[in-house]
Amino acid sequence: MSSLAMGSPWVRIMVLQELRPPFCLPGLALKTCLSIRRRNLSVSASAVTDPSGGEVRVRFAPSPTGNLHVGGARTALFNYLFARSQGGKFVLRIEDTDLERSTRKSEEAMLNDLSWLGLDWDEGPGVGGEYGPYRQSERNSMYKEYAEKLLESGTVYKCFCSNEELEQMKETAKRLQLPPVYTGKWGTAPDKEIQEELAKGTPYTYRFRVPKEGILKITDLIRGEVSWNLDTLGDFVIMRSNGQPVYNFCVTVDDATMHISHVIRAEEHLPNTLRQALIYKALGFPMPSFAHVSLILAPDRSKLSKRHGATSVGQFRDMGYLPQAMVNYLALLGWGDGTENEFFTINQLVEKFSISRVNKSGAIFDGTKLRWMNGQHLRSLPPEELISIFRDRWKSTGILLEYDGAFVKGATELLKDAIELVSDAEKALQNLLSYPLHSTLVSDECKPVVQDKLSEVAASLISSYESGELRQALEEGHAGWQKWVKSFGKSLKRKGKSLFMPIRVLLTGKLHGPDMGGSIILIHKAGTCGAISPQAGFITLDERFKMLKEVDWESLPQVEEPLQSPAGVPS
Repeated sequence: MSSLAMGSPWVRIMVLQELRPPFCLPGLALKTCLSIRRRNLSVSASAVTDPSGGEVRVRFAPSPTGNLHVGGARTALFNYLFARSQGGKFVLRIEDTDLERSTRKSEEAMLNDLSWLGLDWDEGPGVGGEYGPYRQSERNSMYKEYAEKLLESGTVYKCFCSNEELEQMKETAKRLQLPPVYTGKWGTAPDKEIQEELAKGTPYTYRFRVPKEGILKITDLIRGEVSWNLDTLGDFVIMRSNGQPVYNFCVTVDDATMHISHVIRAEEHLPNTLRQALIYKALGFPMPSFAHVSLILAPDRSKLSKRHGATSVGQFRDMGYLPQAMVNYLALLGWGDGTENEFFTINQLVEKFSISRVNKSGAIFDGTKLRWMNGQHLRSLPPEELISIFRDRWKSTGILLEYDGAFVKGATELLKDAIELVSDAEKALQNLLSYPLHSTLVSDECKPVVQDKLSEVAASLISSYESGELRQALEEGHAGWQKWVKSFGKSLKRKGKSLFMPIRVLLTGKLHGPDMGGSIILIHKAGTCGAISPQAGFITLDERFKMLKEVDWESLPQVEEPLQSPAGVPS
């Protein structure tokens, strides 16, 4: 057995019997030592192990065939954090060689999503850079140039097999229980046969010669040593018959010519590393370091997909999530700083991030936790910023006709603790402005409140409002409200729950809600500020008291009389 030591110290190919020469391009930065013993060939090759002269350069390379999935967003985030933590460059490259499915609309949406998350790129579309262009569709001449070099060296050959022939090869391999690899028919064909096919104009692909036997090993920065048997691969296509390059060839040429030092990507790309490693070495390019990140899984541990709900960054943005909450949560899907802390700003993530702390196992996407985390980030915003966010939401959804500073500030302060998404602000304010008195009074939950002489409390409350006493208290704000409640409770000889629950039901029409005093003061303010839209479903205090006067208390469940015990029998 002999060996082929390839490039960087963590990539090795063990060749058992035959390596079809020439495997590496002549004239490139490789040191080659050959010694032939019987049928074995021993080749050792060394290349510069730092492909970027010491600078860390990473890339995120999405295909613009749909929306930016949260899995892709996390990959972009890990690349961004690694680059920023190392003082390196974050490159954005658009892999749009799938001409039928790639669209500029999808590309623009992805760029907008990345910008919304705050993942600004140093090189790429809209920014430029010295290694452009940054769309694969604009780099075809480069791919053809390198493909021709490989053809000239003999590392690549022309394959004239038709689709029917290739299918027959697969069927034969399946019948013989062999790996479905290309047989290498045109790799050893005489030149005469090749010229005949060319003369006939037979379409052909470019196939890469793969060693017939051996093992390729890499040391992944997350997964440790990973290996593949070369006999399961077969010679693979790098250029299609229509002249379009194949994904693995494009990626290798792009990463090499853009001087990418670290390739951080999803684990589903791990099998591609085998073909890419062979192409790197054939072209004499130094290998980058690889790090394959685990998949994001649904709660049932299957791959997260549309059937599990929202999966794209744009959907979460439209649902009312904050970019800083999304970044925080995505960073924790497979990474942690080793402490119990779960809340990080993007600057803190840059400071603490390291590939060594990225987990191998899949990360479960927990929508409930993301929503909770968003609420925490929302409430941690500076007050003025939070007020601005809620104000814009209330105006855009038609609840507010115009901006009233005092009302919006009061509503934000009152409602923020129950709001986890920006979109929740709409429902929270509408709920406060509504007055579902009748449905509450007839509910089972409200029965004990009704039976606790609620009609008597209602009569006293109506009297206080019509006399102007309650109105004056609300004008004075919280101090006036507290003074009135204390006096009102004394007059009814009630306190605590027996006082506050009836007042809440009668004034808000609900059994539960935010701080009662704050709610009623805000309801009063909503009726006087003129900022509330008629479409908001707002019931003013005047209208509420009018409805209270019309309640048929006799029709509601009354206090149940205790059963009389028979004479002489203790109850």
